[in-house]
Amino acid sequence: MSLILIVDDEQDLNSALEYNLQKDGHQTRSALTGQQALELAGKEPVPDLVLLDLMLPDMSGVEVCRQLRQSAATRRIPVLMLTARTEEIDRVVGFEVGADDYVVKPFSVRELMLRVKAILRRAHTQEGEEPRETTFGCLKIDSEGHRLWVDGGEVALTALEFKLLTALLSRKGRVQTREQLLDVVWGIQADVTTRTVDTHVKRLRHKLGAAGAYIETRRGIGYRFRSQVDEQEY
Repeated sequence: MSLILIVDDEQDLNSALEYNLQKDGHQTRSALTGQQALELAGKEPVPDLVLLDLMLPDMSGVEVCRQLRQSAATRRIPVLMLTARTEEIDRVVGFEVGADDYVVKPFSVRELMLRVKAILRRAHTQEGEEPRETTFGCLKIDSEGHRLWVDGGEVALTALEFKLLTALLSRKGRVQTREQLLDVVWGIQADVTTRTVDTHVKRLRHKLGAAGAYIETRRGIGYRFRSQVDEQEY
């Protein structure tokens, strides 16, 4: 049974989400403001997932997500953003601060439940993995701790960027289409465009610096993580 924190200033929607999530076997907490959300997110036991509205009366959902990612107690909690905004820039900003998925209002309850299940499944799979570190060229990745180093210096990645990197690395040498990456990283394809994959790959390469060259573009197809490092590069 998972504990889900619902953050939305619309009381009717808040109550409806609580009802459907509890009907689906989950426990819930609810908040109407960003500050209340931060307080409830840090309360033990911490939630397994946060459903977070982008428009809140005291602070934006983006700021709430940013503060969740900055706290050691809450940084690994998956965040599913809920919003009436449809512009892609809003989605990109949400993903940039660490949101795991994005649903545009009005949404169907069935779609939301599917997204909740997909996120929780990914989170539980990661928790069940054995702690390990992976090295590739100048990269070192701590999968359990969600940490990354390039040439010995630690690089901060958002949750989505880390999932994208590990998905590509685990399939190194094989071309991954944008649709495959959407399925593996985001869980389901609805309401997330292939252009979003391109945006995330671009930002990931920038953060990786010299190691960004390990991710190759296959024009018209997708992306490939190199199968090996050239000796002159490392």
